[in-house]
Amino acid sequence: MKKIISIVLAAVMVFCCAVPAFAADAGSGFTPVIRFVAASDTHVKEDDSINAGRISKMMELAYSEADADPVYGKVDALLIAGDLTDRGTKRAFDLFWQAVDGSLREGTQFIGVVAKNHDGYEMSRKDVHGYYSSLTGNSADFHTVINGYHFIGLSASDNDIVHYDAKQLDRLDKQLAEVTAENPDKPVFVIHHEHVRNTVYGSSTFDGWGVPYFKSILDKYPQVVDFSGHSHYPLNDPRSIWQGNFTAIGTGAIYYSEFTVDEMRAYDPPDCRETATCWIVELDKDGNMHLRGYDVNEKTMLCEYYIDNPADKSNREFTPAKQEAKSKAPVFESGAQINTEPVYGGCKVTVPAAKSADGMPVVLYRAYAKNSLGITVEKGRTLPKYYRAVDEETIEINIEGLSAGEYEITVTAENAYGMRSEALETKVTVEGKTGIDALFARIARFFEKAVAFVKALFG
Repeated sequence: MKKIISIVLAAVMVFCCAVPAFAADAGSGFTPVIRFVAASDTHVKEDDSINAGRISKMMELAYSEADADPVYGKVDALLIAGDLTDRGTKRAFDLFWQAVDGSLREGTQFIGVVAKNHDGYEMSRKDVHGYYSSLTGNSADFHTVINGYHFIGLSASDNDIVHYDAKQLDRLDKQLAEVTAENPDKPVFVIHHEHVRNTVYGSSTFDGWGVPYFKSILDKYPQVVDFSGHSHYPLNDPRSIWQGNFTAIGTGAIYYSEFTVDEMRAYDPPDCRETATCWIVELDKDGNMHLRGYDVNEKTMLCEYYIDNPADKSNREFTPAKQEAKSKAPVFESGAQINTEPVYGGCKVTVPAAKSADGMPVVLYRAYAKNSLGITVEKGRTLPKYYRAVDEETIEINIEGLSAGEYEITVTAENAYGMRSEALETKVTVEGKTGIDALFARIARFFEKAVAFVKALFG
């Protein structure tokens, strides 16, 4: 296998929409010796069968992929990294387990952890752990071996005051020391709910979905591949795979997607609850990893990665610096034009979807309105549906808060690392407030944006 093939995407993935990558090249010689599903945030509710139904869809998808493999036709495990339920009631746990147990074939092992927040809303964490174990037969914390690969899971502690206690962390350190000493050349999987802070997309200090408890331990073990959820940030965003001293992978979520967009922390697009994603993970006898991210509802592949054995610290192609260095700005097709529809105090902007130039998805579009002096007076932005198997031919962006007058409109497309396309440009005449009314409206809008920024920063 080559050093690394960063993101394997078909030629059709030049489009910004989330279309599937092509399947593994049979000529690559990759033969799985283990296959498992990695997911999180199923959020099963008492009064809604949709999320429980997505568990069944996920496993149907996984078994379909396994059945199509003429060499290795098994799904060895289902891994769910916390927030199994939405409110942590016994009824919700019952429905969760009914969905899981009813979806697994013989030979597929369930492994999962229980989270602090959603799984612990209604009962003490000690009671949650006890009820979870009575249903599944599993301990809330676990260390299991599947096909020679070690899986170590940590649930939130059974002390309602302490998130992860010292005993758990000490045990994790000792388990990793023992396992990696026994076989230093093999990946070891660690599972917990929250991301390790400042690793994958959604884990940064600003994003707010990361925790500090594990990094000092995991940094000592390059063999670790760490799976976590909690943020609901999309798994097919390239920032959802991170490598440093260890490897971290964000699981996306079975129930809804979330994002950070500029100063907007925890941005939920209108269709966020229609999303459901998971990984199908395979390893070969040499520890090389094959990852495929799927839209569960559409049973469509969103992304595909090959990572040379992550236990070898020299295999680190997914560091943020390397990923950013290889990224390229999206491009609009030659002849692409902006269409504008003026409305009172603004305009609706429509552009053809941009193309990826690096196999990474286009994650943001920005529109700017400049006055006759060339000064940007208002902006608009929109998130394309790259996090779903939705084919968008055009992108719409609204620009609001414009006074009456003529404006130059420019639109750019952006990838996950902030690389922006060349701008499309046009002019538009807008009806709106004039004179002192326009001045006061602009001042009010400035303070409105300032308040929104402060709330995002400290809220």
